[in-house]
Amino acid sequence: MADITSITSRALNVERETAPRPVSAAFDWLARAQQEPHHAHRGWREQGITLLPLGTRFNSVCLSARLVHAGVGADDPEVVTATLAELLNGPVIHNRVQHRYHALVERYPVARWRYTDEAPMLGPGHYLTVPASDLTGPTGLYWAVRPRIVGDLCPVQSVAALVHIARDAGPLGTR
Repeated sequence: MADITSITSRALNVERETAPRPVSAAFDWLARAQQEPHHAHRGWREQGITLLPLGTRFNSVCLSARLVHAGVGADDPEVVTATLAELLNGPVIHNRVQHRYHALVERYPVARWRYTDEAPMLGPGHYLTVPASDLTGPTGLYWAVRPRIVGDLCPVQSVAALVHIARDAGPLGTR
C-alpha cells in the first residue's frame, strides 16, 4: 500500500514534509470516517493525502471541471473557488490532474440522485482521496474550499442546483 500511496503522491504533486501538518476539529471529524482515524491522520502527515470511505459520514459528487466552469460561468481558478464557496457552502476538493472537483455532501441515497450521468454521486463502497488541511492549491490534489467546522458539508440541493445551472448554460463561453 505504501508504494501506491507514494506513486499517487508524486503524481498529484504532493510534497512530503517533515513538519507536522495542522489538524483541526473539522479534519479530525473527516478522519473518523475510517474505523481507525489515526491511519487518516498518518496519511495526511506523511503523504499529504489519505483515503476515506464514503457513505459513513459523507458522500461525494464528482463534478467535471467543464461542468463546474459552465455552472459558475468562469474558468479562472480564483473566481471558480470563490463562486463554489458561495454556491455550495461546503468543502470541495479539486483534482487538477483529473480535471475534477469533488463536493463533499451529506449522506444521501445515491439511487435518488438525479444527475448520475453528468455528476455521479459516490457513496457506500467508494473511497475518496482527501488532501491534508494545508493543501490549498494550485497544483495536484487540493482543497478548493476547505471544511470550516465539524460536519461541514455541501447541501445536496446546492450541488444539484449547480449541475442544473451548468446543464442549462451549456459549455463555457456559449452564453
